[in-house]
Amino acid sequence: MLETNEILEKLSKSKFRNSFYLKDKEKNYIKEKGMETIERHAQDFISKRLAPAHPLNDGKQTPMKGHPVFIAQHATATCCRGCLYKWYHISKNKELTKQEQEYIVNVIMTWIKKELTQ
Repeated sequence: MLETNEILEKLSKSKFRNSFYLKDKEKNYIKEKGMETIERHAQDFISKRLAPAHPLNDGKQTPMKGHPVFIAQHATATCCRGCLYKWYHISKNKELTKQEQEYIVNVIMTWIKKELTQ
């Protein structure tokens, strides 16, 4: 797997992935809840919606809005197993390992932190 900053650099060159950003509403939500809570949400979403070998509604399981992690997932191509395969070369039809889940959460959280500084 690529280093986090390396994959974020690649993703920033995608017109679609680069179209996602956190609005004031999401930034305020993060400030209100705190980064630890947001990271727990990311861990929970990844373990339930992405980690199974055959996620429910794969390709449509991540909303486009409603939570900062959802927006980050689309920006980082961690929204479905198809995007994970395309961008990260993580095979479909197998359960994600703990290491893969931690990597994905790290990519999401790094993107969120960068968004908060802009």
